[in-house]
Amino acid sequence: MLMKTADQTLTEQLASHFAERIRSRLLAAGARLPSVRQCAQQQQVSASTVVAAYDRLLALGLVEARKNRGFYVREMAPAQDLYAREATQSIASPPRRPIDATALMRGMFQGDSDIPQPGMGVLPPDWLANNFMPAAVRRVAAGTADFSRRYGDPAGDLGLRQSLSKKLLGLHIPATPEQIITTVGATHALDIASRTLLRAGDYVMVEEPGWAVEFARLEAMGMRILPVPRHADGPDLEVMARYCQAHSPKLFVSVSVLHNPTGFCLTPGSAHRVLTLANAHDFYIVEDDTYSHLAPEHATRLCVLDGLQRTLYASGFSKILAPGWRVGYLAAPTALVERLTNTKLLATLTTPSLLEKALAWCIDQGQLRRHSEGVRARLDQARTRSTKLALAAGCTFASEPAGLFGWVETGVDTDALAQRMLDHGTMLAPGALFHANRQPSSLMRINFANTQDAAFWKVFARVRDSMP
Repeated sequence: MLMKTADQTLTEQLASHFAERIRSRLLAAGARLPSVRQCAQQQQVSASTVVAAYDRLLALGLVEARKNRGFYVREMAPAQDLYAREATQSIASPPRRPIDATALMRGMFQGDSDIPQPGMGVLPPDWLANNFMPAAVRRVAAGTADFSRRYGDPAGDLGLRQSLSKKLLGLHIPATPEQIITTVGATHALDIASRTLLRAGDYVMVEEPGWAVEFARLEAMGMRILPVPRHADGPDLEVMARYCQAHSPKLFVSVSVLHNPTGFCLTPGSAHRVLTLANAHDFYIVEDDTYSHLAPEHATRLCVLDGLQRTLYASGFSKILAPGWRVGYLAAPTALVERLTNTKLLATLTTPSLLEKALAWCIDQGQLRRHSEGVRARLDQARTRSTKLALAAGCTFASEPAGLFGWVETGVDTDALAQRMLDHGTMLAPGALFHANRQPSSLMRINFANTQDAAFWKVFARVRDSMP
């Protein structure tokens, strides 16, 4: 039975439990560990605690993760077995393994907890509930019988691309249907852009603090990341200019509107200077507008000023409508469209026509617009309440609260704080996650929709105040 103690967190105890069983061969090579849900129920801990413990076993080389199958005990040679014994013997007081991008993402998919998760990057499921999406799918499926038996257009359903073209025109983005490629979510759009425009070893400028998954994804592709400090008005132009002189970067990845995690929005003056720099030093800009449906009207976007000449625009609907549908898109300069489509073909062949046709209907009928307006109003109320609770708990905000996320100053090391909060079934997003080269931080990102419960802030304050 796991117990809360001052010496070991529940995560450390659970990892030690499995490590000892593996060392003593009570769990043989090839044995499957309980699923995250099963282990959480057996040990009476949160799924987040199990995820963190399994991550620790992965780092020690004791288990391996098999896609869609779970975690299995590794087969170890004698030398490896000796290392495993030594590692296990010292597991009682190891350096805490910080929450990383993949751990945060895995936590998003653990749906068995009723506790709102402050570190998550999505809206609560009940906020996204609606009747029009199922109706759209039924309508499309009943109206066209044969399209699902053939591959769709490599660029994506033409009807959806036409709807997206009209939608983007409302944002003053001049994208024809021929300049739009549908994708499996906005993350896929970013991936297509980087795989098309970059090669391993290329330099890429990315705003910092920035999205943890983007840092991890580019690093896994072999790119050299150049972190650009993000200020309230936009990226640090002086730092960008120095990078251009020293490294000739090929790409700049930017979140102009409701920047993650700060909530900052780009100003027109800063946007103009970024584009001037891009033209002078011949690099492309990928503008990630994942949170466009939550953004204020008339927010400044680089691709509006540039007219999709040197900019690519990535967005999607997972944050506002249907995470499971995974429908996103990429709008790009005409000269790049064929290359981008080829990259998509190599990875996914095409995207699901049924969902794309249904989404086009939701857009054309105004359902998406009305739904987005309701979510924004609800988020405004949540942000007001969460901000008051955070301030009452002794936190401050490093940037003006805006959009879905708050960038919160806690006064303690949030990597250590996040580890302790796992034992209470709560996953935080520590500030170190949002830096290209992880460094200690007292900041954390909160999801305003998931931090409206005063009980969370009471636990948070108690755990924070107990830290040395």
